[in-house]
Amino acid sequence: MVNPRKKTKFKVLGARSKRVRKRWKKPRGIHSKLRRHEKSKGSRPSPSYGAPKALRYLHPSGFKEVLVSNLKDLEKIDPKTEAARISHKVGKKKRVQLVKRAEEKKIKVLNP
Repeated sequence: MVNPRKKTKFKVLGARSKRVRKRWKKPRGIHSKLRRHEKSKGSRPSPSYGAPKALRYLHPSGFKEVLVSNLKDLEKIDPKTEAARISHKVGKKKRVQLVKRAEEKKIKVLNP
């Protein structure tokens, strides 16, 4: 079985040359082999490459991310299934308080 978290790299048809960036761009040419789905010309993004519904929106650690900006937000988190990500707007003093409280409640902090 293929790892469901592993992502396929989709490239522009001419991405082997240095001049073309290695990113996805939809093929639009009328003679394009990739647009016509010819077998050896690479794969195109489609819904079939999506992750299973159970794994969607999860952090690689397996927890669901919850954005936290104060102690009240931290109290609502379920430590078994959710992990806290402290907002970038939070200052150093409050961040220390949040991390300390999270340790007490055994909540995983993704960016301490």
